[in-house]
Amino acid sequence: MKLGWIAIFVCLAAASPASAAPVIHRLDGRVLTAQEADRIADRTLAANGVMGAELAILDHGRLVWTHAYGLRDAGQALPMTPDTNIWAASITKGAFATWVMLQAERGRIDLDQPVAQILTKPLDQYDNYRVSAAKLVRDPAWARVTPRMLLSHTSGLANFVALEPDKALRLHFAPGSRFAYSGDGLNILQLALEEKLGASLEVLMDRDLFAPLGMAHTSMVWREAFRPDNALRYGAHGGLIGATRRDQARGAGSMATSVSDLARFTQALMAGRIVAPPTLARMLTPQIAINARQQFPTLDTATSGEGPKVGLAYGLGWGLLTRTPDGPAFFKEGHGDGAENYMICFTRRGLCLLILTNSDNGELAFKPLLEALIADRVTPWTWESYERAQVLGNEEHKGVMRAAR
Repeated sequence: MKLGWIAIFVCLAAASPASAAPVIHRLDGRVLTAQEADRIADRTLAANGVMGAELAILDHGRLVWTHAYGLRDAGQALPMTPDTNIWAASITKGAFATWVMLQAERGRIDLDQPVAQILTKPLDQYDNYRVSAAKLVRDPAWARVTPRMLLSHTSGLANFVALEPDKALRLHFAPGSRFAYSGDGLNILQLALEEKLGASLEVLMDRDLFAPLGMAHTSMVWREAFRPDNALRYGAHGGLIGATRRDQARGAGSMATSVSDLARFTQALMAGRIVAPPTLARMLTPQIAINARQQFPTLDTATSGEGPKVGLAYGLGWGLLTRTPDGPAFFKEGHGDGAENYMICFTRRGLCLLILTNSDNGELAFKPLLEALIADRVTPWTWESYERAQVLGNEEHKGVMRAAR
């Protein structure tokens, strides 16, 4: 992937005039008004039993539509708003990776220096890893694992150690040789960077990312200021799961945000206002091609032609589609109990759809929303487990995120 498309997009985003009555230009050329998009979203979310949702669309890199649906608190009949603080789940990983790339741009981290060298002592000498990392540090391959591998999910680590039969971290394949999504990998990278930079992740990301962008509804940890407009989380049958509250920062998934803030982040990222265009190009350059049948279970070796057809790959923190009729795209999912989220950006057009929900039914609505609102026909639905039958039957993510809280 070359820098050209990013530089062209940044210029287009800067030059595009603001519209008095913004419209959505879908990938197929059809134009939707905001009112039409509202109706599509409301109908689709209601049909799939979603408790509440926040949505936004960027077109040519500019925010043209935001919409809130349903309830943030069913018990008190409080409506969702575009500024409601809601758990982003693994969309956190994209924001964390962007922050890491900013550190690389500033010369604070070498993406190819082994993580074991960045840490000041062996991993199993840190309190949170004394038991789980004992086997890992004895593996000679651990010394080859780098931040680049952790960001591209090619380290060999499983998703979370809670899924390992003996609750021990281990490498399941040679580092860098294949893709297997790993939240543990990003949490280890977080530990290394916190130690290197001498501050906690919540402080670092707020200082370098959220505060400069004016993301007042976003944090890696809970803040009391979020309480008046905070989304509770609900199960598939509408039962209350709990509040959106994370008290410990985790690069793999603790961020809470709002769709207004996430749109602000995405617009700044695409416009080269977080990292410079060359750094953005590095982040969105494929590190590993993916031909797996499904992203989860993470270590399943079954293959499919669905991903290769659209150039499915992983960059640094973001999933990529590199070979589609609509040009390249980057995306990120978020999935936890009572939080199902998705975002995708087609970079040639600067067209992005952001979806945040507080419902275990959120993923049932993703495919129809993506197809109807932006005419997305290239997301690998089966690999993502977004086909309806898969969503109804797939429980791995929910169990993983409960274990990782």
